[in-house]
Amino acid sequence: MSGGIEIKKKLRIFAATSAAVVILDRITKYAVTARLRPNEVVEEIPGFFNIVLYRNPGAAFSIFNAGGALRTLFLIAVSVAALVIIAVLIAQSKDALMTFALSMIAGGAAGNLIDRVRYGSVVDFLDFYAAGYHWPAFNVADSAITAGVVLAIFSYYFRHPEG
Repeated sequence: MSGGIEIKKKLRIFAATSAAVVILDRITKYAVTARLRPNEVVEEIPGFFNIVLYRNPGAAFSIFNAGGALRTLFLIAVSVAALVIIAVLIAQSKDALMTFALSMIAGGAAGNLIDRVRYGSVVDFLDFYAAGYHWPAFNVADSAITAGVVLAIFSYYFRHPEG
């Protein structure tokens, strides 16, 4: 395959990366849900970081928190559509870094999709705050999605010459 990475290499990158993200996401969510009650806070670094158990029925930053079963079905459909689009983008990728980035996004989306299908909400537990500012709680899947997006942007804009 000229000008790109081989299909087998793409599949290895995708399988290893997305599986690692899903497994780490599941393990951390299990550990938190096994030890904490809903909305319980464990202060880890005073004034900066807590472990919490928050079930987010909405999407990122708690948008779409209202809506019940229709909201859940909509968010499941959006997640599935995103995974299909990511699969197409991975198939078209000519760069190992882009494939890795998209695989991180896919693993994160799959991790949160598992929660949404099982519980109707996503388990969030990483809670950062400082100087009166509080970041919404998030999880390993969210972190993988964010890191994947940053890497994808880097790969797209800085690793490919225009032309």
